[in-house]
Amino acid sequence: MMTDHWPSKLWIVRHGESAGNVARDAAHASGAGTIDIQARDVDVPLSSLGEKQARALGAWFASLAPAQRPDVVLCSPYLRARSTADAVRVEGGFAQGFTEVVVDERLREKEFGILDRLTRLGIEQRHPELAATRQLVGKFYFRPPAGESWCDVILRLRSVLDTVSLHYRGRRVLIVAHQVIVLCMRYLLENLDEARILAIDAEGDVANCAITEYGLGKRSNGAAALMLERYNFVAPLEKARTPVTSAPDENMAAR
Repeated sequence: MMTDHWPSKLWIVRHGESAGNVARDAAHASGAGTIDIQARDVDVPLSSLGEKQARALGAWFASLAPAQRPDVVLCSPYLRARSTADAVRVEGGFAQGFTEVVVDERLREKEFGILDRLTRLGIEQRHPELAATRQLVGKFYFRPPAGESWCDVILRLRSVLDTVSLHYRGRRVLIVAHQVIVLCMRYLLENLDEARILAIDAEGDVANCAITEYGLGKRSNGAAALMLERYNFVAPLEKARTPVTSAPDENMAAR
């Protein structure tokens, strides 16, 4: 009999398309150095398409048997993530008896500091020395002034996994957050290194409302572990005939 401290199931989901994704695409199309959006990053809402994607995600979870749906939900405090989680709730995607979404600031978007709202062109024009440093150091370790590196994000996610293992053993846990959170969670759960996680990132962006799913299993040494079952799974959107989008968040041009 396998004993462990992990959930029986873990889903990690990126939020639906946001107004920031749309603004970022417009900035790149026009060759602008800055991304035209007025709200704080934490307050950027879903786009109309993002709302449809979130409802499609909720309908997929609702299609699962009641005993297979999430019974614990952790969410980034950013509006686009909270709205995605709420859409899943409205569509009946959570387990019976579910009470509330737990908002956890450790699941927030990666912070970009001085590079906030700049496209790659804008960074090269306004902060050429930082663009050169990032090229030298690499995106995994580069920390912009007043911002975070991927390693900084990973550090806060280590404590998230401690919380999950301490409080949610045997539960079915859904995390709703951001693209970098999905990737950094993979880094931790699968014991990856810098080269491997950056190779996964280079293969393509995490789609909006895509599902990364882990099930409880065991490693070759018999130790219990969460094992990857699906990554960037977009069938829920395709089934609902909802367009799939994968543009990085508005700040992600600075990665």
